[in-house]
Amino acid sequence: MAKKKNDKGARVYKRIDLIGISTESFEDAINNAISKASETLSGLSWFEVKELRGSIANSQVKEYQATVVLNFEVQ
Repeated sequence: MAKKKNDKGARVYKRIDLIGISTESFEDAINNAISKASETLSGLSWFEVKELRGSIANSQVKEYQATVVLNFEVQ
């Protein structure tokens, strides 16, 4: 494949999977993953929820877990 010259619109993104956990809700679990990732990653662009699950203790929901795919532009 020929290499294009001066492709100023070319971008490259990286994807990482994280698991956010919360005792309150799936939304909080997602936000926890994004918030923690933003402490060390810059340029976070979008996310996808890959999987939702949780744990149970004493017949009650103990925690909510969300596997989140975060995407950011490689500089």
